[in-house]
Amino acid sequence: MLAEIAQALANGLLSGALIAVPAIGFTTIFAVLRFPDFAVASYATVGAFAGWWVNVRLGMGVVPILIAAFIVAGLVGLVAEHIALRPLRGYGALTVAIGSIALNLVLENLIRFIFGNDLHGYDLPLEQDLNVGPIRVGPQQIQNLGLAAAVLVLVFLFLRYSRFGRAMRAVADNADLSRLKGIDPGRIAGLAVLLGAGLAGVGGVLLGFDTSIDPLTGYRVVLAVFAAAVLGGLGSIPGAVAGALALGVAEELALLVVPATYRSAIGFAAILLMLTFRPRGLLGERSV
Repeated sequence: MLAEIAQALANGLLSGALIAVPAIGFTTIFAVLRFPDFAVASYATVGAFAGWWVNVRLGMGVVPILIAAFIVAGLVGLVAEHIALRPLRGYGALTVAIGSIALNLVLENLIRFIFGNDLHGYDLPLEQDLNVGPIRVGPQQIQNLGLAAAVLVLVFLFLRYSRFGRAMRAVADNADLSRLKGIDPGRIAGLAVLLGAGLAGVGGVLLGFDTSIDPLTGYRVVLAVFAAAVLGGLGSIPGAVAGALALGVAEELALLVVPATYRSAIGFAAILLMLTFRPRGLLGERSV
């Protein structure tokens, strides 16, 4: 039983690290624009297919795959937000959130029209699993963990030390006050969407490395991404990481006592419990 628990903890941390990347994208957009952008699901899928195209069609490796996913998903998110969601901001956060769901469906079906419904796999070498004591992990999982950690570090450094990162934090704290200091909240909002959508795209690639991709790749994880952001505190980037890891571990431990078909219910239960007992999440809110 102890071996099973150890394996579940390892699996949970590995899967949580993958969810953490798009969760940061989701919470970055929320922190600046103040609405839950569920279109991150389609941005993740867009990034996954952009990376797949660079890998399979052009024969490029992991780093170009991630860069292409970030750029393509970020630009798609920026253009889509400008065309579809920006005109809705004056009607309130709920209206924009509903609009983001509609946008997600449009982009999802556009991907289906271009690439079809079949599963697509990255052209990466397969390696034998490793045994570390009672824990069994795949080399690809270890690579995914390292890539996710590297992405998270880069995001933290960008937000902490870059001029644009500091401006994003200022707008997230108080948009009116930041405007008085010469910061353009509209420009920063566009940067937040570009960064958030790009991170969602990178997350889609990491998910594809772990399994395969299809037009529903992002849709399958959007609940987990949302739950991670809520658990950590909407608007808190450290909270999104903590929430993703906690959710990943909780889901894997739950599989020891409940069938796998109930796995998605863990996300709903986590959201419900957190909103009931600690509405601000584990690490509060608005702390990009």
